[in-house]
Amino acid sequence: MIMYLSTCRSSSSSSLSLSSKLRFASTVSTITIIPWSSSTSAVSRTLYSPSLSRHIQPASFSVTYSSFRCSVPCWSYRRSPINLTAQIRTESPVFKRLERNIATMMASEHPFKRIFTSLPKPGGGEFGKFYSLPALNDPRIDKLPFSIRILLESAIRNCDNFQVTKDDVEKILDWENTAPKQVEIPFKPARVLLQDFTGVPSVVDLASMRDAMKELGSDPDKINPLVPVDLVIDHSVQVDVARSESALQANMDIEFQRNKERFAFLRWGSTAFRNMLVVPPGSGIVHQVNLEFLGRVVFNADGVLYPDSLIGTDSHTTMIDGLGVAGWGVGGIEAEAAMLGQSMSMVLPGVVGFRMTGKLRDGVTATDLVLTVTQMLRKHGVVGKFVEFYGPGLASLSLADRATIANMSPEYGATMGFFPVDHMTLQYLRLTGRSEETITMIEEYLRANKIFVDYSEPQEERVYSSYLEFDLADVEPCVSGPKRPNDRVALKDMKADWHACLDNKQGFKGFAVPKQEQDKVAKFTFHGLPAELKHGSVVIAAITSCTNTSNPSVMLGAGLVAKKACELGLEVKPWIKTSLAPGSGAVTKYLHKSGLEKYLNQQGFNLVGYGCTTCIGNSGELDESVASAITDNDIVAAAVLSGNRNFEGRVHPLTRANYLASPPLVVAYALAGTVDIDFEKEPIGNGKDGKSVYLKDIWPSNEEIAEVVQSSVLPEMFKSTYEAITQGNPFWNQLTVPSANLYAWDPNSTYIHQPPYFKGMSVDPPGPHGVKDAYCLLNFGDSITTDHISPAGSIHKDSPAAKYLMARGVQRKDFNSYGSRRGNDEVMARGTFANIRIVNKLLDGEVGPKTIHIPTGEKLYVYDAAMRYKSEGHVTIVLAGAEYGSGSSRDWAAKGPMLLGVKAVIAKSFERIHRSNLVGMGIIPLAFKPGGDAETLGLTGHERYTIDLPQRISDIRPGQDVTVTNDSGKSFTCTLRFDTEVELAYFEHGGILPYVIRNLSKQ
Repeated sequence: MIMYLSTCRSSSSSSLSLSSKLRFASTVSTITIIPWSSSTSAVSRTLYSPSLSRHIQPASFSVTYSSFRCSVPCWSYRRSPINLTAQIRTESPVFKRLERNIATMMASEHPFKRIFTSLPKPGGGEFGKFYSLPALNDPRIDKLPFSIRILLESAIRNCDNFQVTKDDVEKILDWENTAPKQVEIPFKPARVLLQDFTGVPSVVDLASMRDAMKELGSDPDKINPLVPVDLVIDHSVQVDVARSESALQANMDIEFQRNKERFAFLRWGSTAFRNMLVVPPGSGIVHQVNLEFLGRVVFNADGVLYPDSLIGTDSHTTMIDGLGVAGWGVGGIEAEAAMLGQSMSMVLPGVVGFRMTGKLRDGVTATDLVLTVTQMLRKHGVVGKFVEFYGPGLASLSLADRATIANMSPEYGATMGFFPVDHMTLQYLRLTGRSEETITMIEEYLRANKIFVDYSEPQEERVYSSYLEFDLADVEPCVSGPKRPNDRVALKDMKADWHACLDNKQGFKGFAVPKQEQDKVAKFTFHGLPAELKHGSVVIAAITSCTNTSNPSVMLGAGLVAKKACELGLEVKPWIKTSLAPGSGAVTKYLHKSGLEKYLNQQGFNLVGYGCTTCIGNSGELDESVASAITDNDIVAAAVLSGNRNFEGRVHPLTRANYLASPPLVVAYALAGTVDIDFEKEPIGNGKDGKSVYLKDIWPSNEEIAEVVQSSVLPEMFKSTYEAITQGNPFWNQLTVPSANLYAWDPNSTYIHQPPYFKGMSVDPPGPHGVKDAYCLLNFGDSITTDHISPAGSIHKDSPAAKYLMARGVQRKDFNSYGSRRGNDEVMARGTFANIRIVNKLLDGEVGPKTIHIPTGEKLYVYDAAMRYKSEGHVTIVLAGAEYGSGSSRDWAAKGPMLLGVKAVIAKSFERIHRSNLVGMGIIPLAFKPGGDAETLGLTGHERYTIDLPQRISDIRPGQDVTVTNDSGKSFTCTLRFDTEVELAYFEHGGILPYVIRNLSKQ
């Protein structure tokens, strides 16, 4: 069995804080213990060290006695993975302190002990005990959205009248009235989920925090995750080799060669830190692994039952919402704080009720549905809200379809896209190999606690903040692009839309190609064969991303399209880079069993790896002849992918047009070779009999797909896949790592480097700061994404990061990607604002990663300009438009600007996770007042800016007005986007992690 070894297993542990007002947890000296008898107050209770006693009144917390056993995930077939060699260090000072204090522990009654009750098993005995929402006898519960009920249960279970108070519980109970008031509540997720691009910097930060603890004279071992942390390595594999039977092994070989140092560091982390599971490379995509394997739905922690919940350092963590598990993406620094026991402080969200009716028409896929829903919700406005799906239409939506919709919550702007657990959920748990006993426990608990939907029974009418209704029959085949996932285009309108994009001025829907150049043909030779490219020619076609590869219907649908195309004699042109990168080995198993794998291979969609690949920019190089044809002729080349993001410059530097499409459509566009086609009226190509072949000729019916799914997707495939994951692979198992708790930093490493955040850190917080006479480093328009701010893809040969690497002997072929080097702050600071497609208004229309050094007027790379400002003793700000920081939850999009000396960002609006990340790094987020922005205020970015803030943190309020002045005499008012009292405290300390270190060092 996989066992999480820790001092604290359950999210039910009530961790103390140093401030009852701010509810900050200091949980490294806590241990969860479970009731030994039914008469004992049965809530998670906490033991405290003497150093905390001065903060605690005897009645301010509650304690439940229990064993020291760590609970384990509930899937009976899990085995201990080879990388989980960490043992509970019984000699740890933390344990010694706890043991000394057991005898003197102070206990008080849990405020909700009266509703702590037993959940009986149908055949006798009990599953465990739980906090019963119905036992509150409060009629308001029946009207609460299911997603809010999960927050309510968490607050009740963790209520100690100190960190979580009865007032907090009342706020959630009264959600209908309190949510519109933007009230603040605490939330403790049951676990944390990481992928390696965000996981490496998180482990680097934890290792560096241990060093800081030592420098402050405290115990480094206080830095340990206190909730289960699952880290899946999936972001490192690139499509270096494609269209080959040996592509999988070749790409894995290269992946380990490139990333050996990173992987060894992560393996060190899995042994040095308790409670951390690392899933080795080559296992799958994090969100698909979470859906099929890691997701519990209901935790059973030593006999205490509660809903699974999580936060993740990837914005598409929301995919798990399709399984009825509350989860969403956060910044890496926020996740690190949660690992260390911090309660999350969040604004109680509004919930949009999205009622679905009807069912999808024949020929329409789940991808078409999610692109339609994304556009609809983006238009409605759901940023910072939960979306809860319900209604009779859900009866026809498989769990995989729901997960596809939940996955793209970041694209429509919601914190969650939540599907409550129902019979379809239970059916999926059986399909993916969960045990019957576990499934029975899940159903019984959720029914007993009114968190289960049974559509065969009369439904209580729930209250939502706003309502949407949608008939699934209205969905039509579509794609999204060419630069944003919310720019949906109906398939029948695609040709006209493409030509409009060629005509339109540069923008999200425009390339500004002159009329006389739109029919240009670039002829070249590809490996001895004559070839040609035009505007709209497809050069990358990738079946990729957890969004779609988790869905058997669209994956097998793609196989059927390939099969029919092969039978009719159609072939994908050899210069198109085709690839198949599923998120789970189970996909390969059912494609093989169905007999469709060979047809995908025949069309060039060979298996290239189990990871994110093209969706995150790991598409690999294009053939030199293709790349030259694009650049020499300024061709607007296209990529078509089954991913969730298509921001310019993300998929590949040379594909300016990028379209999101279902896997079957990816195959169809690859066969057509262009996006400049009307599939209804124009043939894809000519068959072996010389006749025209249209899309309708190769498109499978829903019945065909359902039949193949039924016969080919089996529970044993999931069981065997995840049993194999726990055994690792030869590359991973051969990594040797030191056993020391403190990491031995290598000053010559270009992958792992000790960051400067905590060096010279004082015991006392530095206090709040304003900004005086700052220069504008960059002036942006709308929709600047985290890919613009901190790109994850390839490192350009002329960039500051490339120069840094070459100066240290790294050859260009070994640059790897920015994402893979996130453990090195020197590379990442140089990679900040390094996206080659970034548009900075200071450059007057020029595109690229440069800016103007205002004092001299010199044009420099952004990093070089920032360093010059710092050397001159100047601070900087960034001006931006709406949706600043949209896209991936990328902590380096905040860490990088901080290292460049950026003290504030003034924008029309912020993406939720990125604003939180800025706060976490001590950068001031300011929002222009509605109707205002840099342009309407006449700001050019050539001014110097002063932001007035009080010198005492007690004089600053969340959301208050702040005056900004500049040296041209203009003054304007902004809203301070510190949204909670918690965030103000982080600001006082210079960020969330310095806050955590200072508090832990004093224990």
